[in-house]
Amino acid sequence: MSAIRRKFGEDYQVVNTNRGMSFSAPVKRKRQRFVEKNGRCNVQHGNLGGETSRYISDLFTTLVDLKWRWNLLIFILTYTVAWLVMASMWWVIAYIRGDLSPAGHDSSYTPCVANVYNFPSAFLFFIETEATIGYGYRYITEKCPEGIILFLFQSLLGSIVDAFLIGCMFIKMSQPKKRAETLMFSQDAVISQRDGKLCLMFRVGNLRNSHMVSAQIRCKLIKSRQTPEGEFLPLDQCELDVGFGTGADQLFLVSPLTICHEINNKSPFFDLSQRSLMNEQFEIVVILEGIVETTGMTCQARTSYTEDEVLWGHRFLPVMSLEEGFFRVDYSQFHNTFEVPTPPYSVKEQEETSSLTSPNPLPVAPTPTSPLLGNGARGGRRERLLSADYADHVEDHHASRLPSKLQRMSSTKENLWRGSKTGVALPGGKASSTGDLPLSIQRLRSSSIPIVRQGYAEEHVQLLSLDGNAEEVEVEKHRLPAAVTAVKTTLIQIPLVGSRPEDNLPPKLRRMNADR
Repeated sequence: MSAIRRKFGEDYQVVNTNRGMSFSAPVKRKRQRFVEKNGRCNVQHGNLGGETSRYISDLFTTLVDLKWRWNLLIFILTYTVAWLVMASMWWVIAYIRGDLSPAGHDSSYTPCVANVYNFPSAFLFFIETEATIGYGYRYITEKCPEGIILFLFQSLLGSIVDAFLIGCMFIKMSQPKKRAETLMFSQDAVISQRDGKLCLMFRVGNLRNSHMVSAQIRCKLIKSRQTPEGEFLPLDQCELDVGFGTGADQLFLVSPLTICHEINNKSPFFDLSQRSLMNEQFEIVVILEGIVETTGMTCQARTSYTEDEVLWGHRFLPVMSLEEGFFRVDYSQFHNTFEVPTPPYSVKEQEETSSLTSPNPLPVAPTPTSPLLGNGARGGRRERLLSADYADHVEDHHASRLPSKLQRMSSTKENLWRGSKTGVALPGGKASSTGDLPLSIQRLRSSSIPIVRQGYAEEHVQLLSLDGNAEEVEVEKHRLPAAVTAVKTTLIQIPLVGSRPEDNLPPKLRRMNADR
C-alpha cells in the first residue's frame, strides 16, 4: 500500500470493490437485471401457444441447449428403450419359430438364433450384436430370413441413435461456454478523465495462456425511454463506441486491458453528471467474442454493469509488473480502484461553461512592425486607417445597389473626396498620388486627414510628425526627389485653422472690399 501511495500520491485512496465486503454506504435495493454478472440473460419466453412445435423441428439444437441433467437422462433412456425394443423383437421371432423350446425339435433342426432360449438370452444377443462384442456363443443362422432383415434394421437404427446422442454429448462437452469462465470482467466500471477527456472504463482479462484469436468487444446500453411521439420503448438498446472507428475494439488479450468509452456529444452519457448518476436507471451490457485457439470454436463472454456499479471519479489499480525475464500479472488487484480528481459535471455542462467563459475573439490582421513607425500609437493609427479604407470599400459595395441617378451623384462626390485625399497637382499639370511617394512621405501623407465641411472654402490639414528625431527627418528630406519636395512644400503651405478667407484674394479684390 505504501508503494502505491508513493507512486500515485498521498491524496489517492484505494477502494476495494469486492462484493463480499461490507460498506458503510446505504444498500440500494437490488433491481432486476437484464443480463446477470455471469452472462446469463434473465429473459423467459412464455405463452408460445402453437409455436412449441418449432423446438421439435430443431431437435438437435434443443437437446444441446438443455441442461446437463436432462441430457444425461435422455441419453440413458434412449439407449435403454432401444435395447429393450430390439431385444423384444428378437425374442418374438424366436417365440414364433419355436426356438424357445428346443425339446420339440430333432437334432437336425436349425434355429434362427443359436442358443437363444428366453428373453434374457435374446437381450444378450442384441447387446453383443449392437456393441460388436461377439462372444461367439450366440449367432444368427442362414435359415432365418426374417432375422437377417431385423439384423439390418438393427444396424441402421443403432448407427443413427449413436450418431445423434453421441454427437449431442460431444457438442455439449466441447461448447466454449466453459472457456468463457476463464475470461474475467471487473466488478465495477469507472468514470474518470483520460487524455483530458471524460471516459467510461472497465477491465477485461484472460486467465489462460492460450490466446483468444480475433478478440472483439462490444457494449450495449439498455435503458427504457420515451420517444417524442409518446411511444414508450422498454429496454431500448443503444450502441456504445469503444473504438470501432479506430480499431481499439480489436483486442490482443494477453494481459488485462482497460476498455475505454469516450463521453462526447455522440455518447448517450453526454449529459450524465455525478449527481444525475444517482437517479439514473440503465444497464451496460459488455460482449466479448473471440475464437478459442485450441478448438477453433467461437467463444462469447458477457457481463453487465448497472448504474450502482459505475464509480464516478475512480481509476483501476495497475496489475502489471516487470519481473526478471517476464511480466507478472497480479489478479488480486484486478477489481480494485482508487479515487482520482474528476469534475462532477457532465461533458455537456463543461462545454457550455467553456463556451461562455472563453468566447471566440474577433479576427485582427497582424500589423508588421517597422523601426520608422515605432511600436506604440503608430501601429494603432495604422490599423485605424486600414479600417477606414475597409469602411470605404463597404460603402462602395452598398452604393452599387442604389439607382443609377443616385449612383452618379454619389460618384461625383466620391471623386471630389478621393481627389483631395489621394493626390495633389504638381507644377506642369501632372497629378501625383501618395503611391508615387517614398514610404516616409506616404506615412506623412496618410497622417494628414482632410476635413471638408459645407460652407467652408478652405481645407484644414493637420500634420503629424514622425517618431524619429529632427536629424532623421532632415536626412530623409535630402533623399527625396525634387518633385516630392515640391509636393511636401505645397502641403506645408496650406493655410492652417484660424486664417481669414480674405487673405487669399487678389490685391484688387482686397481693395474693393476695403472701400466697402
